[in-house]
Amino acid sequence: MQYPATHLVVMGVAGSGKSTIAAALSKHLGWASAEADEFHPQPNIDKMSQGIPLQDEDRWPWLQQIQSWMTGQARSGHSTVLTCSALKQSYRKLLAEAEGRVLFIHLHGDAALISQRMQGREGHFMPPTLLPSQLATLEPLTAEELETGSLRLDITRSPEELIAAILAALQLPAKERPSNQAHGAN
Repeated sequence: MQYPATHLVVMGVAGSGKSTIAAALSKHLGWASAEADEFHPQPNIDKMSQGIPLQDEDRWPWLQQIQSWMTGQARSGHSTVLTCSALKQSYRKLLAEAEGRVLFIHLHGDAALISQRMQGREGHFMPPTLLPSQLATLEPLTAEELETGSLRLDITRSPEELIAAILAALQLPAKERPSNQAHGAN
């Protein structure tokens, strides 16, 4: 059986562990990977660095670039693992229009735990002061999204437990996994 390209979008607010989980999934599966932050134009990074929350008009071009990257990878026969906050259902709908199968893995948890994690991060342009605006914007996965294979996972579980839960839900045999390709290569 041949599987179509699959895109795993590891989503959630800043500090929820998206990068850690996505990196482990990409390594385990051998899939192309990207951080959505890499697609932000400089004005978005400047706003967030100053503690100014992004608005939808800031996010749409960014999300369209991510969707285009996913489609390009699918057309090349590559499945992907991508980090992206994907806070609103409308954002996820846009991303889900990429070619291939798009599944969202929502890492959720208590605001205090996430804030604590953000305080410990170094070298990231997203300050902890933006966490409340992200939590206010977050729209949980819908019943339809969950019924079509997306997952909602509690971040109090260890990264190893989260990866095991995701892999069990995927049910992809090793011999059917697409080849690896990095973000910058086509």
